[in-house]
Amino acid sequence: MSEPHPLEVFNEAARSQYLIVCEHAGKRIPRSLGTMGLSEEDRCRHIAWDIGAKAVAVALSEILAAPLFTQRYSRLVCDCNRQPGVSAFTPDISEATAIPGNRNLSEEDKQARADEIFWPFHDAITVALDARQEKGLPTKLITVHTFTPVYLGRSRPWEIGVLFNRDRGFAPAIARWLQDSTELCVGVNEPYAVGDETDYAIPVHGERRGIPCVEFEIRNDLITGRAEARSWANLIARSVSAVPT
Repeated sequence: MSEPHPLEVFNEAARSQYLIVCEHAGKRIPRSLGTMGLSEEDRCRHIAWDIGAKAVAVALSEILAAPLFTQRYSRLVCDCNRQPGVSAFTPDISEATAIPGNRNLSEEDKQARADEIFWPFHDAITVALDARQEKGLPTKLITVHTFTPVYLGRSRPWEIGVLFNRDRGFAPAIARWLQDSTELCVGVNEPYAVGDETDYAIPVHGERRGIPCVEFEIRNDLITGRAEARSWANLIARSVSAVPT
């Protein structure tokens, strides 16, 4: 694939205790796939990427002096926070929008996307986490996502969500801190929850290694520019720093 590598790294040499991942940072579609049968408007919607997530993650990386791993390609090409092989990895419908470019994909097509995008991105994170472990560096994993204020006609009241599964120390304590220290409507495993089949980064890079891990979801209508992104990053930095592990 004569395309940019899916991985973009910030602060790679930083030795902070935090490592940040943003799987849905970009909306790029490989030239070989054309428009995937979608309008330009649809290719810029939240179905294609997490609007505002990269801006928050980059600011958070600066504030925490932490390495950040972001992914350039649209989740419609392949969702880098899903297990390869599940239907949502290459969705033929996203929310209520048909994705013609994913219709009737062969197993070879899906494997090619995994080999070209998914595995190079996640393998780099694995290498980084292995290196930190070998050096004895403590690590806490943070992933940054955004969500829409309305989904399938239903309004979502939460302004920020804290998601977790097996980690019942780090992430739940962050949620409690946000509830106690802010006036925000905080979702605990809302609007999503982390699971082995519905997620990848937290279960694989965090839980399997037994390291503290948390996924943040920010409502994307609350990130309208750099100032808002920086404000959210500051809040997340305060929340993770306030919680002992």
